[in-house]
Amino acid sequence: MPTPKDFNTINKQTWCPGCGNFGTETALKGALAELGLNPEKVVFVFDIGCCGNGNNWYRGYVFHSLHGRSIPAAEGIKMANNAEHVIVIGGDGGLYAEGGNHFVHAVRRNIDITCIVSDNQIYGLTTGQASPTSDLGLKTKTSPEGVVEARLQPLSLTLAISEDTSFVARGFAGDAPHLQKIIVEAIKHKGFSLVDVLQPCVTFNYLNTYDWLRKRVYKLEDDKNYNPENKMLALEKSFEWPIGPNGEGKIPLGIFYKKDKKSFEDHFPQIQSVPLYKQEVKVPSLAASFKEFY
Repeated sequence: MPTPKDFNTINKQTWCPGCGNFGTETALKGALAELGLNPEKVVFVFDIGCCGNGNNWYRGYVFHSLHGRSIPAAEGIKMANNAEHVIVIGGDGGLYAEGGNHFVHAVRRNIDITCIVSDNQIYGLTTGQASPTSDLGLKTKTSPEGVVEARLQPLSLTLAISEDTSFVARGFAGDAPHLQKIIVEAIKHKGFSLVDVLQPCVTFNYLNTYDWLRKRVYKLEDDKNYNPENKMLALEKSFEWPIGPNGEGKIPLGIFYKKDKKSFEDHFPQIQSVPLYKQEVKVPSLAASFKEFY
C-alpha cells in the first residue's frame, strides 16, 4: 500500500516558510496514497509559478510545461495514455490568465484530467503582481493604489462554460484533511475536475491570509440539504465572496457540483481497449503518391 512519502523526491522544497503550497502538497500526496495509487500510475503536469517548482518534489511521471500551457500538455498525455491519472497543478495566473483559453475548452471537452489550482490571488514567483482572482483594493506592484478590476469568479466561470461541466470544487490549504477528501473525489471522478485551492501567499499577499480566510470559510457539506447535483444552486453558491478588503461575506468550501457525464476520451472507441501509445503504427508506402510529381 503506497504512502504519501512514496511521492517524495530527495529534493528539498524551497517555498517560503508558511507557503500554502505545503498544505496543498500534503493533501494531494495523502489523496494519492488513500486511493492506493503508485507513483508510476500518475502523471503530474506543472505550470510555471511557485507551485510549478513542485516538479522537483513530486515523484511520478512529471512534465513542467510553459506558462499557461499545462492543460494542453496534460490533454495530449491523457489521449496518448488514457490509462494513467493525469493531474495538472498550476496557479491562478497560469491557469486563469495565460492559460484561460485552454482552461475553458478543457472544461467544455470534459477530458478526464484533474486540475488543481493553487489560487493565492497574486503572482507569487514574479514577486507580487495582481492576478485575475485578486480582490478589489489589493495593493500590489501592478496596482499600487489597489486593484480596480472585478475579481474573476473561477467556480462560477467553470459552471457556466458548458452543459458538460462535471466537477467543481474548492478547498483551503489551511485545512489539509478536508482538502484531501476533496482531491480524492476529484481524482476518482471521470471527466474534467477542478479543485480551486485557496492558498495564502505569505510573502506578497497581505490581505488573503490564513486568518482572513479562516474567519470566512465554511463547508458546504455541513448543510445537509445541499445537493451537489443541483447546478443552479452550485452557481448561486459560487458567487459567495467578500467584496473589498474588509468584506465580511462568507466563502464556501467543498464539492459545489458533481455529475457523471461522458468524458472526452470516451468518444473514441479506438483507445478503449489499448492506450494509443501501445498501438502499432503502420506507415504506408508513399512511393506511389510521389510518382505523380516525378
